[in-house]
Amino acid sequence: MQISHAHKRQQGGFTLIELVMVIVIIGILAAVALPRFANLSQQARYASLQGARGAVNSAMAIAHATALATAQTGATGSITLEGQAVTLANGYPTADSAGIGAAAQLSATDYTISGTGTITPVNAPATCAITYTAATTTTAASVSAPPADYTSC
Repeated sequence: MQISHAHKRQQGGFTLIELVMVIVIIGILAAVALPRFANLSQQARYASLQGARGAVNSAMAIAHATALATAQTGATGSITLEGQAVTLANGYPTADSAGIGAAAQLSATDYTISGTGTITPVNAPATCAITYTAATTTTAASVSAPPADYTSC
């Protein structure tokens, strides 16, 4: 006598409860991680502003050295740096896009430069800025420090 065993076919897979638990865990992780990623845009604008300050400081020194070498130290003047015309006042770039903006090669698509020398990354709040102060007959040009931390950006 032979005993026949019927083989039951078992299906593999996840139960509905297991799938729901995975979705809930992914949702919790996303809720925790999302604010952290949103904060990166502030840090990126702040880093960009710090880079712009370094570029402005370097451009200011290079433009002044070029102005001294070409005798462009009067109340107005102009020099050419890397093919860009740079307007000068008292031997330093002027506080606008034709002066320090051209000297530091700050792109209008990345930075806003006001006529008073305030440099702000595009889409950043007004508190996220540095200020370039043009030279006078008695003082050299200067650049303000960026905000104390990235939360202003």
